[in-house]
Amino acid sequence: MAQKAIREYDAKKILQERWGDYFGDTAVYAGKTVQVTAGTDWNQLKTENGWLQSGRLAVKPDQLIGKRGKNGLILLDADFEAVKKWVLERMNQPVTIGQVTGVLRQFIIEPFLPQKVEYCLAIKSDRAADTIHFSPSGGVDIEENWDKVVSIPVPVGASVDDVDVAGKLPDSLSGAEKDFFTTFIRGIYKLYCDLHFTFLEFNPLAVNGNKVVLLDTKARLDDTAFYLCGKKWCAVSFPPPFGREPFPEESYIRDLDGGTGASLKLTILNPRARIWTMNAGGGASVVYTDTIVDLGFANDLANYGEYSGNPTTEFTYKYARTVLDLFTREKDPSGKPKTLIVGGGIANFTDVANTLTGIVQALREYKDKLKSAGARIYLRRGGPNWREGLSKIRDLGKELGIPISVHGPEMHMTRIVSMALEER
Repeated sequence: MAQKAIREYDAKKILQERWGDYFGDTAVYAGKTVQVTAGTDWNQLKTENGWLQSGRLAVKPDQLIGKRGKNGLILLDADFEAVKKWVLERMNQPVTIGQVTGVLRQFIIEPFLPQKVEYCLAIKSDRAADTIHFSPSGGVDIEENWDKVVSIPVPVGASVDDVDVAGKLPDSLSGAEKDFFTTFIRGIYKLYCDLHFTFLEFNPLAVNGNKVVLLDTKARLDDTAFYLCGKKWCAVSFPPPFGREPFPEESYIRDLDGGTGASLKLTILNPRARIWTMNAGGGASVVYTDTIVDLGFANDLANYGEYSGNPTTEFTYKYARTVLDLFTREKDPSGKPKTLIVGGGIANFTDVANTLTGIVQALREYKDKLKSAGARIYLRRGGPNWREGLSKIRDLGKELGIPISVHGPEMHMTRIVSMALEER
């Protein structure tokens, strides 16, 4: 199961858009949120959102930063002009959280809502079950009050309607609170499952009557479910972790990915490393990466990514060309040969010959740079038309004069990795 964090603004936008489908009038979404970037027109923002001038406000950065309150990154109970000044003083400025330094570029502004009672509700997915965590004592000190948190497991395949939610809620809640949260928890869990969240946390959570305000929200989505419910995600983006700026090549592949029904992913871990991968399939990419790490070559691993979903020859060529451009930019500083592992499982419907044709085009284009970098290539692939595809790669190795070790499904997936790393 893939998990990618999303911004608080995007999480709340998704929830607000789909809220009524699960709660009706039982629990009303009462929050308001606006996003601010360097390009924001503050006058237009104020005109389009009258509430920014009519009440007290709260503002905070929205870049996957944890413990913003404890790090002085939240301004509370301020008017619009104070909020604007606070944001402009920090916009595009570096800030260090723990040992990570990043630049602040995204903020959200919301109404300031002082609460005497703050709850905490979180849902987390694991292999055997989803677990719902609830506490009547939410806020920044939730860890110090973990003894007040109750956990409600929902096993895989089970329905939350069959779980005794009310019986597991804290006895400190009133009867009305138990009735409300029993209904609310079941509704939010169904929304969580239907929209393929893998983690969702409201801390703190404010409830006034039947009005619900999500004061602070963290969320992760299973991005591989985009084909199922991407239209319900309100044009969500998956930003890099705080402190890590995206490489231009990563942005290029992300744009390519958005233009095809296939899947194209690339994360650059260490552009100067000597071991690169070009893996077919999300599962295969995990297997190959884990094997490289298990064999003790984590520090030599340059990238993580995959191409899958039967991409066309053209899209595969553009993906391969991007990886090869990174792969051949410089020689290994220690003088070792650079290794490219073109891995994959046994495809169900991806035309192996077509995708490998795109890779052949890219390899031929980078012939001289591959030789200069001392490239060694190891390929393992199976699936529709795999013999034709592998034959093209073998012939290419002879044509280019580059060592290419080619194997079909008779070779174990992880064996090709050890062969490559042992340089045999």
